[in-house]
Amino acid sequence: MIDKLIEQIIQKKSPICVGLDTKFEYLPQEFLSRGDFMDPLSYAADNIFQYNRVLIDEIADIVPSVKVQAAYYEMYGCEGMKAFRDTIAYAKDAGLVVIADIKRNDIGATASAYSSSYLGRAKVGEKEVPVFDADFATVNGYLGTDGIAPFTADCEKYDKGIFVLVKTSNPSSGELQDKQIGGKTVYECMAGMVAEWGKDLIGKYGYSEVGAVIGATYPQQAEKIRGKHPSIFVLIPGYGAQGGSAQGLVPNFDKRGLGGVVNNSRAILTAYRNEKYKGMDFAKAARQAALDMQEDILDTFAKNGIGY
Repeated sequence: MIDKLIEQIIQKKSPICVGLDTKFEYLPQEFLSRGDFMDPLSYAADNIFQYNRVLIDEIADIVPSVKVQAAYYEMYGCEGMKAFRDTIAYAKDAGLVVIADIKRNDIGATASAYSSSYLGRAKVGEKEVPVFDADFATVNGYLGTDGIAPFTADCEKYDKGIFVLVKTSNPSSGELQDKQIGGKTVYECMAGMVAEWGKDLIGKYGYSEVGAVIGATYPQQAEKIRGKHPSIFVLIPGYGAQGGSAQGLVPNFDKRGLGGVVNNSRAILTAYRNEKYKGMDFAKAARQAALDMQEDILDTFAKNGIGY
């Protein structure tokens, strides 16, 4: 799956992932379907899916991937998780690579159940059926190898991928991730484990199906990890609203423009609220925000000798 994502990035010249962290409050009033609030969770979930569907149609030709954050669907209960599943299916049908942002993990059989839910298959009698069937999932590696092994097994079996939390974009990430263990930081230790977990799952472009989450807000840390582990492909949150700049993305990428995909959620989802896109409907505003992000990244790449 990592090769498919990379090929989409090359084809579209766009290392961008649009985060579908869609809340009911983000939807413009005029978009909402007619209905009452006798069943508010169903009403919210249905409108969220319809919003996602229109956005996907608008951006599918210019970005390679979307990231669907489970928390924003779980908050609407079973109906929300149906919208989560339907959004993943619709995005895949549109040709996009889909990342399920779940940050799950546990050990043994429970880790296997999580992996079966989002990447693998659920066994029902004699049948094995896909459930959410994302292309990638974000996972927490801090339970160690026995929490990751079920995911890597499904990656190999079903041509899937994972992104393991390594150096996250939030300001307090250093409270744990920057602590020293035997002369290395915790995030450096985790990056080494990610490289080891993915060493047998490297694709034709030199990157592994087992990638890392490294925030755009920490370019020096990204540079250190890239230097030690050239096969790790990176999911990069934190661009834009969280303070990450296009220049700060550069350490994650090789001279081919490969090595990472940059997530942007609210700035695209709610671009219609931005004065810059005043007068556009929400879908056209989202498309233009994605194009502006692409231009910002490609201009910065060109200044640093990076190109497709």
